[in-house]
Amino acid sequence: MKASANWIFELCPALRENGVTADSLAHKFAFAGLAVDGVVKYGEGAESCVVAEVVSMRPHPSRGQLRLVTVRVESGAGGKTQEVVCGAPNVPDPGGLVVLAPLGAYLPAKKMKIEPRAIGGITSEGMLCSESELGLSDASEGILILPKGTAEAGAKFTDAVPSATDTIYELDLTPNRADALGHVGLAREAAALFGVKFEPNFPSKSSHAGRAQACALGDKSFDAVKVEIQDAERCAHYGAALVRGIAIGPSPLSIQHRLASLGVRSISNVVDVTNIVMLLTGHPMHAFDLSHVRGERIIVRRAKAGEKFKTLDGVDRTLTDDDLVIADGVGAVALAGVMGGASSEIQSTTKDVLFECAYFDPRGVRRASRRHGLHTESSHRFERGVDPSDTESTLAVAVKMTLDLAGGKADGAKVFEAKMIEKTSAKLRHEKLCALTGTEISIEEARQILTRLGFHVRHAEPTWLEAVVPLHRPDVMREVDLIEEVARVRGYDKIAEELPPVRSLRGSKTHEPREELLRRARAAAVALGLSEAYPYGFEDPKAHAIFGAPAPAVVIQNPLSEHQSVMRTSLLPGICLAVARAGKRGERDARVFAVGPIFLGSNLKDRELPEERVSLGVVLSGDRHGYLTKPEGVDTWDAKGIALGFVERFARAHADVRRFEKGNEPKHLHPRGAGRIEVDGKVVGTFGPLHPDVVEALDVPAPCAVVEIDVAALVEMGQKTPKFVPFSRFPAATRDVALVVADRVLAGDVESVLRDAAGSLAEKIELFDRFTGGAIPAGHASLAFHVVYRSKDKTLTDAEVDAQHAKVVDAARSKFGATLRA
Repeated sequence: MKASANWIFELCPALRENGVTADSLAHKFAFAGLAVDGVVKYGEGAESCVVAEVVSMRPHPSRGQLRLVTVRVESGAGGKTQEVVCGAPNVPDPGGLVVLAPLGAYLPAKKMKIEPRAIGGITSEGMLCSESELGLSDASEGILILPKGTAEAGAKFTDAVPSATDTIYELDLTPNRADALGHVGLAREAAALFGVKFEPNFPSKSSHAGRAQACALGDKSFDAVKVEIQDAERCAHYGAALVRGIAIGPSPLSIQHRLASLGVRSISNVVDVTNIVMLLTGHPMHAFDLSHVRGERIIVRRAKAGEKFKTLDGVDRTLTDDDLVIADGVGAVALAGVMGGASSEIQSTTKDVLFECAYFDPRGVRRASRRHGLHTESSHRFERGVDPSDTESTLAVAVKMTLDLAGGKADGAKVFEAKMIEKTSAKLRHEKLCALTGTEISIEEARQILTRLGFHVRHAEPTWLEAVVPLHRPDVMREVDLIEEVARVRGYDKIAEELPPVRSLRGSKTHEPREELLRRARAAAVALGLSEAYPYGFEDPKAHAIFGAPAPAVVIQNPLSEHQSVMRTSLLPGICLAVARAGKRGERDARVFAVGPIFLGSNLKDRELPEERVSLGVVLSGDRHGYLTKPEGVDTWDAKGIALGFVERFARAHADVRRFEKGNEPKHLHPRGAGRIEVDGKVVGTFGPLHPDVVEALDVPAPCAVVEIDVAALVEMGQKTPKFVPFSRFPAATRDVALVVADRVLAGDVESVLRDAAGSLAEKIELFDRFTGGAIPAGHASLAFHVVYRSKDKTLTDAEVDAQHAKVVDAARSKFGATLRA
């Protein structure tokens, strides 16, 4: 949005009286949350120009399209004159006033310095300027002609026409600051920031002049048209004012320049009034040609589905029953809060004008604007919320300006109210104010700041106050909003630069901050050759249901999409969906992990928030990595290796592998390969091949194996500190044994029995082969173990090793009915 520094100073003269400059005002705005993206000097080239009076003209002797114009540049009949070459077609007759750029003047708009220039043998010592050359507008059809009596010849142009120079701010306003979309709001803001009194010098409801003007307009019977509001929810009130006998014409230069400086094209005096009032108050208006309001009726209603309507831009539009329209006795004449209709626009023949100033529901205007692709200055303001309390005073300003610019006679005004808009209030506690700002601010200081911003503090104590929120600030609703207002007006730079204490998220036993915990988990996973993925915290409930994951504890009421409508209770669905997308693009092989919190609902009734537990999810798909070997798909052994490797690296603990009892396998795992990871008898994770139903439902590249580890459970157990064990100085003796056991016997159980039987002499027992088929009986498997024997204090003899090894074999026979493989 563009804003005029001159206009702000006019609305609040106390600013200039207290030494405020355009630059200091821009600085204050920026530090108070009204971002100033740029500062532009409007009419910068005009400052070096003067008013000149045309004395005479004659044709150029050698250039037929040019004329030699003699102008007086000093007042009085005998004032100094000079001759300039001019090609403009609209040079006025002698006595007319024009603008002269003298020698040495610089015109930034054209990047031109005025110097003596010979044109067709005639030297021109100056230039008669157009508005575009002065940087006032884009008009370049001819030179600027000033009204007679504007100033004496030789007067400085910007003194004669003050509106020709200004400082324009390019403001980047946040959507909540609707009050700053008008210069009254900006002047009020500036007064509050500089601590000066704000008394707007235009008719307002609160001022004596405003009350007098409003009474003159509002007390008179308004019977020109009948106004009916059929939708009070979308239009709380509708104001109308009538001026008869006007004369349409151009606006004076001051209005034209003000509009041009703010990026608005001047159209005619009456249309310009609506734009000036909107830029002044921030409240959009509309003007109807009364002769085109059919049936002498104004009806605020919902459009009929399929109703046709042509807007001011000449486009025929088809309306829906959600569109709010302003209609006359026949049909729609305006799309409420967005754009007027072509059928009742102000024309050069208009004699009677009906002004509209209303309050439209922001949400309804926003929907209509987007539906029809119409983002206008009007919709921009209504969408954010205009001040519903200034309707009467806004109409008063519009009528007064119309009488000044277009003549005529005021013929009544009235605000038709269908629904009261109540003011709200909020309490501000001293303790909360100091806690959030981090600095000591008294309630009295807060009261003064809020009062300057237009709030009514109806009760104040040393420890708290209650403020009534003005209707021009619909963004202020809570205590924190009041605190923000106090902090920004007081100055964010006055808040001490002190880092607040940071409370770490700690584990229950290790007291480890969460970020450090996640860092260690990532490091352990990366060390296993995995790549990290980042699934969303919000995920698809259907994917979670396919996995049989815990029911979501948090369901989003207004999700971005149905695929992100619950907070995850498992990391695996999100990773699998990412792997599936990669597979569709030709990348079948994946070794990825994700680590982060999952959100569980255990004991949620007794908690304000769900339980967050850090978890690890791993997905392996396609072929395992190999070198010069035949590709083989990943299987449950790959998943088991990842699970055991992670626990060993992260927790420095020994993990045991157990199979699930038949029928108790997790839904997402294949029952024949599903396993669980235990540490000290506690289940900390699961692994196995992904169930075929899940693979098909999610279209994950097959084969696929997954791992899920409860990292939080490992943290709660505590990390074991490794202890150094002295190396034995004596040689080892090795024995290999192949045991044939029933297929149902777990290799881990056999290894445990062998370890117990071998006693302290067994340094290592390791499974290195599992074989079925061949000479192995059906329903049986051969498990081959490598056993390393070593003593800490002597060299073992073969007899001692054989005796101990025999005990190992006997233990396997008695426990599992094992036989030695031949």
